[in-house]
Amino acid sequence: MGVSTAEIFGTDAAPQPALPGSYGQAPSGYRLPDATRLGHVVLQVRHLERSLAFYEGVLGFRVVQRDADTATLAAQDDDRPLVRLEAREGIAPSRRGRLGLYHFAILLPDRAALGRFVQHLADLDVRAGAGDHRVSEAFYLADPDGLGIEVYADRPRDTWQRLGRELVLATDPIGAASIVASAGGHPWTGMPAGTVIGHVHLHVGNLERAQAFYGDGVGFDRMTWSYPGALFLGAGGYHHHLGTNLWAGPLAQPAADDEARLLEWTIEVPAAHDVRDVSQSLLRGGFAVEAPTDGSIVVGDPWGTKVRITTA
Repeated sequence: MGVSTAEIFGTDAAPQPALPGSYGQAPSGYRLPDATRLGHVVLQVRHLERSLAFYEGVLGFRVVQRDADTATLAAQDDDRPLVRLEAREGIAPSRRGRLGLYHFAILLPDRAALGRFVQHLADLDVRAGAGDHRVSEAFYLADPDGLGIEVYADRPRDTWQRLGRELVLATDPIGAASIVASAGGHPWTGMPAGTVIGHVHLHVGNLERAQAFYGDGVGFDRMTWSYPGALFLGAGGYHHHLGTNLWAGPLAQPAADDEARLLEWTIEVPAAHDVRDVSQSLLRGGFAVEAPTDGSIVVGDPWGTKVRITTA
């Protein structure tokens, strides 16, 4: 079932076009550049070969670097790393109700690519959840360790809507047949060039603390804050580079070191001075920042999820 706009936003008012600059709330201090985007995610998995069978055979990635315990994955005909798998013996599968990864989201370049992917899942008899979020159309599945994955395509920005300063997001039933038809009968040949990590969605313990860290600290704008139990943040007018939610429950604990989990995700900014600006903003907020020798910074959020800020 869908979640209506009235249920989410508490009003029957008609949404307005989300013209550039008409929506979102900037953070109180530092603000990320418009050109900010996400880089690769690093996942801890139990069995590398089993994970690769899924990430290559089901999702359509290709291996661009490999050793005994790790593999780096990219789209077809595109060398930009998107996922790094790090296998560790003796760990447990991902457990429900943990703080940390809810899902990472793979953004395809267009609706036709999503249609090819959906038909591919049907051909493999792989079941997936789905939702029309008004700004995007998305399908959800889990890897062999239970790590959540979204594969989606954005709707054109000139179709997005707002209520006041808030971007309208919802969860409506999806038109799967229409999406498949948009592929024009062409087969899936793997993740196409231009595929990126579109956003990361995290279970957190407190939305105000999430705003203090990821909004006022890192510098994301608030985009949608009335969705039940969730807060969506983004840069450059994007609907969200980051989702945070309370859906793991009030007693949830962070994923343990000996579980399959998200080890790190990456925010890419245009220039070295942007990395320094984020670092200074976080330090002003009282957050500890690591500075590796490669010019990036790494910082753990209040629940232990690490994010790396680096240049594109």
